[in-house]
Amino acid sequence: MLTQTTDTGTNGRFGRARRSVAVTSETLVRVAPLIDGSRAVSCTPTLTGLDAREWLAGSGNALARLRDEHGAVLLRGFAPLDAAGLAELATGLDGELRDYDNRSTPRRRVDGNVFTSTEYPADQTIPQHNEMSYTDSWPATLFLTCVVPAATGGETPIADSARVHARLPQATRERFERHGVMYVRNFGHGMDLSWQEAFQTEDRAQVDAYCAQHGIQAEWLGGERLRTRHVVQATVEARATGERVWFNQANLFHVSSLPEHVERELRESFAEDELPRNALHGDGTPLDPEDLAQIRAAYAAEEIALPWQAGDIMIVDNEQFSHGRNPYTGSRTVLVAMA
Repeated sequence: MLTQTTDTGTNGRFGRARRSVAVTSETLVRVAPLIDGSRAVSCTPTLTGLDAREWLAGSGNALARLRDEHGAVLLRGFAPLDAAGLAELATGLDGELRDYDNRSTPRRRVDGNVFTSTEYPADQTIPQHNEMSYTDSWPATLFLTCVVPAATGGETPIADSARVHARLPQATRERFERHGVMYVRNFGHGMDLSWQEAFQTEDRAQVDAYCAQHGIQAEWLGGERLRTRHVVQATVEARATGERVWFNQANLFHVSSLPEHVERELRESFAEDELPRNALHGDGTPLDPEDLAQIRAAYAAEEIALPWQAGDIMIVDNEQFSHGRNPYTGSRTVLVAMA
């Protein structure tokens, strides 16, 4: 329960008295489908400048319920949050934030465990993926806020992971679920992340300990070269809904996700097991290009993309919805926290 100041008709600064009245959380926010036909929703405040943290504090489990039931929630029209404010909102909903370990992409730490979103060339697309689904330990919820929207493009499209799973042929799902997905990374070529950045340490013993703890096969190959192989899930049962969802990054890690000329140059420069990163079936057999095409088509069919507005906050159940990034022009700043 929050309070709203209202005009009563007498006294006060402009000759009218003002008093506070109780306002329930239900009347503070309008909830509507993000787009027709999607489970995701948008929330807009009925009070100008309402702070999302204040609404969260006064609304009980309303925001958690919206996230769990709808998978993704866009907060639009609330007071903008900086990095510290985003962290407060995220911890208010889910408790402690997690760090970005076993990194796959370059990001900058802005404040505590709030980071810039993936810093990838603006003219390229980041394919749909569930955050850190290439690992055995992933964040449950993502919190994103747009500080500076791009001049054009730069959306963070999302896709319903259960619907993506349902769109795939049963034979494709079974091929992936039978052995899981193997992610192969070769560090030290001077391409992609270094092992120091991926594991956030200069200490090889710490890398070995991390890999042993998480079931990652690590092989030091001389100099700065390190090869890792990690076999993890292709699908999971979403904790909030119990639905089976598509949950891996095979489409993103596979070399075919890169622009055609980049894939060609990499294949000319490296043997299959030397590529900076690649994805295979868990038993080491190559992925079928037709399967990858079906996966990408399923993501494309389910993708929802809305232009960011400054101050937007997107809360995403990381198992129920995947996300990506569209190419853009101009400056773009989107911050992310994970819990």
